[in-house]
Amino acid sequence: MFTLAADTSLPLLSVALLSDSTLLGSIALEGKGSRNEKLLPAIDWVLTECNVDRKSIDLFAVTRGPGSFTGVRIGLATMQGLALALDRPLIAMSTHEAIARGSVTIADDAGRGEFYVSVFENGREIVAPHLEKTIDGAALRVGDFVQSHNVAVECARRAIEIVRDGAADRYADITPIYVRLAEAEVKLQQKNG
Repeated sequence: MFTLAADTSLPLLSVALLSDSTLLGSIALEGKGSRNEKLLPAIDWVLTECNVDRKSIDLFAVTRGPGSFTGVRIGLATMQGLALALDRPLIAMSTHEAIARGSVTIADDAGRGEFYVSVFENGREIVAPHLEKTIDGAALRVGDFVQSHNVAVECARRAIEIVRDGAADRYADITPIYVRLAEAEVKLQQKNG
């Protein structure tokens, strides 16, 4: 079974292709500001390098945030489009769930002096992504994680587990996880408020 996954919610855009649980290929690129120009070429590069045709993909997986508002939308739209065009399932999960293993608190810089924080127990989310002003020193920082791991690889592996566990229906929601309003929406509310 071929699984193609992407993460566009973080500053490093990543794409991965797995055959069953074996990694065939992956790429991570600086993604700020031009994810829409990089995602499809990155997917094409991985598929070409692995000599796998898009039509051979059995499962698509994508993160849905929290993270870059634009990045999340680009990733969801692209992967949903590919899955729909090929009539294949799409597993969508929080960016934090993609990287959570075991019992862990995950924290990511949300800007404005805040953090996106989620809590997992045995790999299952028990506290959904929310904003915090401070974080526990033991929390897994997403910024540190991406320095040595490809988030799309982790997303693909988690998607395979989800399908294997018969839980795919619980991961059909492709609504972005934004946690808070976009900067433009905040400014609009302040202007109209």
